[in-house]
Amino acid sequence: MPRIETFLRKLMEEGGSDLHLSSGAQPIIRLHGKLEPLGREPMVPAELDELLREIAREDKIREFEACGDVDFGYEIKGLGRFRVNYFRQMRGMSAAFRVVPERVPSMDELRLPAILKDLAMLPKGLVLVTGPTGSGKSTTLAAMIDHANQHRREHIITIEDPVEFVHQSKGCLVQQREVGRDTKSFQAALRGALREDPDIILVGEMRDRETIALALEAAETGHLVLSTLHTVSAAKTVDRIIEVFPGDTQGQIRSSLSESLRAVVSQVLFTRADRPGRVAALELLLAVPAVRNLIRENKTYQLPSLIQMGKAQGMQHLDEQIQKLLDSGMITPEDALAQAVDKKRFARQGDGRLMGSMFSE
Repeated sequence: MPRIETFLRKLMEEGGSDLHLSSGAQPIIRLHGKLEPLGREPMVPAELDELLREIAREDKIREFEACGDVDFGYEIKGLGRFRVNYFRQMRGMSAAFRVVPERVPSMDELRLPAILKDLAMLPKGLVLVTGPTGSGKSTTLAAMIDHANQHRREHIITIEDPVEFVHQSKGCLVQQREVGRDTKSFQAALRGALREDPDIILVGEMRDRETIALALEAAETGHLVLSTLHTVSAAKTVDRIIEVFPGDTQGQIRSSLSESLRAVVSQVLFTRADRPGRVAALELLLAVPAVRNLIRENKTYQLPSLIQMGKAQGMQHLDEQIQKLLDSGMITPEDALAQAVDKKRFARQGDGRLMGSMFSE
């Protein structure tokens, strides 16, 4: 048994989400959003280097040695799956392991808006789930794919780096491809997918201009495309997609995006204040005709106002969802302030004092 499994079993026993192994430091787990040491001696660089190399494929070790970091998936039968990142830092080699639950949680279990079930059933278009690293984007997408898998009779292809949640074919044929193992790149897999008769394509992350362009093309040509971006609001997501292209093509991209976009789900994850666990707050932009017009006319600065006015259509603003979590006692005023878009709205809550003066200017 690889020695790393001792640490991973401890992580699972404690109910943690992440394991951090760092040269010169104690092993640490993330428990309900906070880092907690495991109470062991600091890791000796040579020992950690040997320990980590036991579970990585040779091609991943070569990539790590060439680039200084690498991602891959690791599974322990009967225990669970993990998303793994190795990286080099000033003291030596380090690693981060993220727990990937063996069972895909349902949208109801995740407290996701019911309209996400409708989005998973769309015949075509682009649906984006965005947010900072660690905000639960992959889990939300996995739940949407699982809903489609149960209620549709179609072909789903996922392109991931690495594969996280493993989907068994139910109503749909689900085929999962991992970058580096099954395909050279997101771009190569997307180009291939257009010839593989898919109905739904999951792109783990739209990292660059070519991947975004291919995802838009797939959405325009009759496929439902689900993907992620590291943006913190719906309006900024639209801007990010457009700004990645040269100025002389942005008009064309705005037109293409206005036609293909169906929704942007932007989420942040909070440590719960009322009990152990975490809870998400979601902003939801739906591409109704008024939204399409604003994108086409380069008036994305008006999107937040349109979200506010679109509640009857199912839209929701992030700050209002954060306020609901705060009012219900699920999160602290300090956490609400840290994640809010309008800092002044949350600057005087809780005990009445002005919190976070650097946020409230």
